Amino acid sequence: MEKIVTVGLDLAKSIFQIHAVAADGRVVARRSLRRSQLSDFFRGIEHCLVGMEACASAHYWANVISQLGHTVRLMPPAYVKAYVKRNKTDAADAEAICEAITRPTMRFVAIKSPQEQAAGMVLKTRDLFVRQRTQMVNALRAHMAELGIIAATGMTSVVKLTAVLRDEEDPRLPITARLALLEWSNRSTG
Repeated sequence: MEKIVTVGLDLAKSIFQIHAVAADGRVVARRSLRRSQLSDFFRGIEHCLVGMEACASAHYWANVISQLGHTVRLMPPAYVKAYVKRNKTDAADAEAICEAITRPTMRFVAIKSPQEQAAGMVLKTRDLFVRQRTQMVNALRAHMAELGIIAATGMTSVVKLTAVLRDEEDPRLPITARLALLEWSNRSTG
């Protein structure tokens, strides 16, 4: 096989598309690879420049391929889109990635280590939990308001609503509503 200098890699869940070119720009390889074949492919070729779109699993594959000695660059998908020549297919995307990576004005995304990815996951997970809690509190407040039980915004007011929920003697709250809303209350404040 002729020496590959640049590879465009279109990532997917199980079938990946590669587009590889030689120094003179001629296509050396254009094919699909299964997930299990990807590392072997890059292990079997000389070190080269590998381009990928910065999407799900890109940082993982960038780390794996970099450890094999290749130079990996991640690009925002919006920047690669301009290089797709015809219909959007995995093969066309891999070709566009291969073209885009060689452009002198292309901007790249920094490859994150597993530790950096984990730190980002902590922040995103916390943000998700805060948003979910806010949704549940707002729903609890709205349901209670439908029954004429009003509370101000803020978590301290939710404690007051919870006290009403737990007061089985409060006649304003039907038992079925109490049971359903207690479950929400336990999740949002617990």
